Amino acid sequence: MFLDIFSNNGSKYIRISESIRVIDPNTGKSVPKKKTIKNIGPVSKFDDGKPDFIARLKASYAAGNPIIDELRPYLNTEVPEEVYNIRICEGTDDCIAHPRLISNLLFEKLLEELDLSQLIRSYKNKYNIGFDVYGFFKLLLFGRLLNPASKWATLKQRGDYAVPLIKDEVNEYDVYKTLDFVYDHHRALFNRINTTMVKNYHRTTNKVFYDVTNFYSETDFNDEDYINEKGEEEKGLRKKGVSKENRKEPIVQMGLLMDEQGIPISVECFSGNTLDQQTVENSFDHSVDSFNDKKQRYVYVCDKGIGKGEAIVYAISHGVGYLTSRTVRGSSKKEKAWMLDPEGYTFVNDNFKYKTKIVKKKVKKSDGVELEYSEKVLTYWSKKYYEKEVAERKSFYDFVEKYLEDPSSFRVSKTQMPVIKKYLKKDAINEKTGELIEYSDLKAILDTEKLKMDHDLMGYYTLATSEIYMEDQEMISTYGNLVEIEDQFRVMKGTLDARPFFVRTKEHVIAHFSICAIALILIRLIQRQLIEKHPELVDDDLLFSNILSADRIQDALNKWKIEKLGDTYYRFCDLDDPDLDLILKSFNINIPRKCFMISEVKQLKSQIEMSL
Repeated sequence: MFLDIFSNNGSKYIRISESIRVIDPNTGKSVPKKKTIKNIGPVSKFDDGKPDFIARLKASYAAGNPIIDELRPYLNTEVPEEVYNIRICEGTDDCIAHPRLISNLLFEKLLEELDLSQLIRSYKNKYNIGFDVYGFFKLLLFGRLLNPASKWATLKQRGDYAVPLIKDEVNEYDVYKTLDFVYDHHRALFNRINTTMVKNYHRTTNKVFYDVTNFYSETDFNDEDYINEKGEEEKGLRKKGVSKENRKEPIVQMGLLMDEQGIPISVECFSGNTLDQQTVENSFDHSVDSFNDKKQRYVYVCDKGIGKGEAIVYAISHGVGYLTSRTVRGSSKKEKAWMLDPEGYTFVNDNFKYKTKIVKKKVKKSDGVELEYSEKVLTYWSKKYYEKEVAERKSFYDFVEKYLEDPSSFRVSKTQMPVIKKYLKKDAINEKTGELIEYSDLKAILDTEKLKMDHDLMGYYTLATSEIYMEDQEMISTYGNLVEIEDQFRVMKGTLDARPFFVRTKEHVIAHFSICAIALILIRLIQRQLIEKHPELVDDDLLFSNILSADRIQDALNKWKIEKLGDTYYRFCDLDDPDLDLILKSFNINIPRKCFMISEVKQLKSQIEMSL
């Protein structure tokens, strides 16, 4: 017996039905048929007024605890073992297995939870969009999550899903119209995600983590600058710049913002030759500031490459806080002396010590106005960091030691020169005359004092913040969470294969990275659900370090497929895969070992529970 919802004269009714099989007199084949056991009554009579009543009703009945008492006498307390009569004839296509993905059920549930499904459908109606834009959006997003490929190749993946994602007849060029749609509304999409995350999933943005990376494109030429519709000059997006992967192709800079829970907030794209610190103002104006209805103060956390110059001016002039790292070896002699001075340190243990000071600073805005502010500087020494630096620089110091013993026996290679050069003295003493001359006139010598200072500073790290009342340990632990954003970039470049990208126009490039960022958000939500259900898997140092990686989630959900057996039944593939089993159970998806009709497969989405 099963719970059945049917319509009669425009009204929905509840009944208990039984599935039986009869022989179709026309074909001679066994076909399924419903047999009514009991009419319970109209849905309106029992509806509790809360969202998704029918889905909750079905799920509660399937779980053996129906939310209306009238269904209790019809619970399947003793379910007889079902025997499947499956007819497959030799020589037909039924002899060939065609497993198809059903993992889209989980992704669709997440989109509904984030309220993106409703938002996109409302825009379709509002702007009279004449194709299934939500279906195409899902195809691009799910393709990026499961089998990243070009837009054309992703379009061809639409047959890989057991339940079609696109309802209408497919016009292949609608995939590019979908990219136009995502570009037009990408900020609205991130805004809706943020609203839902704050309301339902306890997102906090008192501290916002920010970093910049870049992605190379499949072109050899820079995009030209142009005049936009407002008559303003805009820079082309794909331009040659300092690639973090040492690529020669034009790149696009991308700034990513992350909340305190390790989930991306939004992304912003910039021309490839834009300096990292020059991205801060636009990124925050278009995301955190526009989401921040209450205009509450927040602190952005970034590394030393970003937290300087224009980024500091932005923070001070906008009433925003910052927490950033500062260069150790590139700091002044006075700063280095303060770091190495043992006075004032708090010793946590033999492996860690720190001290702080408050300094007065000034910055100048672009209009020449000078701003004064106070900054808290914290320096610490960590044995763990010291050992890491020693291991990384061992070969260099071994080389230096041998070089000093016998300089004539060494030639500095091209690859060694950039490292060695900064330790060469700018001048040397002619021992015969005592005259100071440029080192280029003599054999270059190493500045051993500089080398010693460099060695003494190993294990030290410096942080700076505008929040002078922030606790010392909070500064250290908060900055340590910035490492999570590096993993976001690894997932985008690796699992989601976001580069090289092949779309050409600025609109489509921004849409591409917006889809990649939303895909990343879905992965993080899956990982957060796993953490919620399996806290024993969490490492205190890195939030997502011991939980299923993005690659393993991708591999597992590619195994969640069904294949058709005969005319009616389907069976699930690879349910015994441990990673897939962990994911499904974390979302309360319990799939009995049986064969299913397609309607039963679709109903699994109603089982999915989010507990973040």
